[in-house]
Amino acid sequence: MKYNPLGRTDIKVSEICLGTMTWGEQNTESEGHEQMDYAVGEGVNFFDTAELYPVVPIRAQTHGDTERVIGNWFQKRGKRDDIILASKVGGPGQDHLINGAGFSREGIKKACEESLKRLKTDYIDLYQVHWPNRGSYHFRQTWTFAPETEDSQKCKDDIAMILGALGELVDEGKVRHVGLSNESTWGTAQYLRLAEEQNLPRVVTIQNEYNLMNRIYDLDLAELSIHEDVGCMCFSPLAASMLSGKYQNGALPEGSRRTIQEDLSGRYTERSMPALEAYLDVAKRHGLVPAQMAIAFCISRPFMTSTIIGATSVEQLKCDIAAKDVKLSEAVMKDIFDTYQKWPVPM
Repeated sequence: MKYNPLGRTDIKVSEICLGTMTWGEQNTESEGHEQMDYAVGEGVNFFDTAELYPVVPIRAQTHGDTERVIGNWFQKRGKRDDIILASKVGGPGQDHLINGAGFSREGIKKACEESLKRLKTDYIDLYQVHWPNRGSYHFRQTWTFAPETEDSQKCKDDIAMILGALGELVDEGKVRHVGLSNESTWGTAQYLRLAEEQNLPRVVTIQNEYNLMNRIYDLDLAELSIHEDVGCMCFSPLAASMLSGKYQNGALPEGSRRTIQEDLSGRYTERSMPALEAYLDVAKRHGLVPAQMAIAFCISRPFMTSTIIGATSVEQLKCDIAAKDVKLSEAVMKDIFDTYQKWPVPM
């Protein structure tokens, strides 16, 4: 397992991060513990969760259950200091969250304290803002994103308030470092500017969706990541398992995510099918396991801090973690590039 710097800190995190959003809904607690045991045995030292999890589906009744699964594992295994733990505070749009009506200083601090209780720990290594307090182009909102409808000063004031609250949590020792998620280049630049001007914590990562079929990050965000040492933690490297091939030819495996979310949050559509088939064909031509090709591609990107994988079975987890040993040849990368040029934005 390779380990990469977490921003400009002295922390090194595994190039594969264990995602947890299925635990407590699609996976039982014991299954979550089995996944953590296996991942750690393979060299994974980085877990990512959120107060919102599990999310397939999102239900108020299960809010925080994934963090509880992790907290119970820490309590049983005594491995808290061996793990770099990332969690997230959620904001507007989810009424059952503390900040469901919009982020506030008090709400952010209270949400963190509740996460600490569920996680059975005194500190979170990386505390991330799950999504902005303003509009965003993430999760298929690319087509309707309208920044001109936002009040610029309010957006800046919100970012200052959020970073100020995170700074207080760092000062209190409850959070070591801070990060962003579902953020834009402009938003990230505002956080960096404020950190420098006001001596506040510098964001170390951006957790955004990135995979063969969603490469918006390759443009301005990649440039920012490289020059500012704010690496990407990519989620959904398999495009919600589409790139594993499990849904090929209309297949619908029992218990799979598509049985709960038919279009996989807007990913599985007629528009995306030609690109999906083309990438699966690249893997077939080169004798690669599709999931491992897709994950290995993400790992290879120069701006990538860690690639977040998620699985509903240990068999899937073993396959995904094994991607760390897959090196993509120039021929494979050329075929990927050709496919990307043909279908640059299929979702």
